[in-house]
Amino acid sequence: QVQLVESGGGSVQAGGSLRLSCAASGYSYSSYYMGWFRQAPGKEREGVATIHPGDGSTLYADSVKGRFTISRDSSKNTLYLQMNSLKPEDTAMYYCAAAQIFSLQRWAYKYWGQGTQVTVSS
Repeated sequence: QVQLVESGGGSVQAGGSLRLSCAASGYSYSSYYMGWFRQAPGKEREGVATIHPGDGSTLYADSVKGRFTISRDSSKNTLYLQMNSLKPEDTAMYYCAAAQIFSLQRWAYKYWGQGTQVTVSS
């Protein structure tokens, strides 16, 4: 059974940084594309970043390009999201997820973690 557990969320001031982690278990790491999503109160869940398990290529939402970096450590089965230059509008619950295609569309993702809260104050 696939399990995804996020950690690393917290409260930070605008301009600060956080690194989220997602520990994955129950499947072969190369079997799935991994991604990060976020959902702010009253808003739809949106794709933030995803990474190809083979060649490491990445996709980012326009709103985070140049500020966020997705990476993974296959030896630890762990996915990361380094978030720099955080803005109040980045405040949301952040979710780790697994898909079988390379996409930032929510419908493509089959497995989800429980989420970790990120709050950015101005």
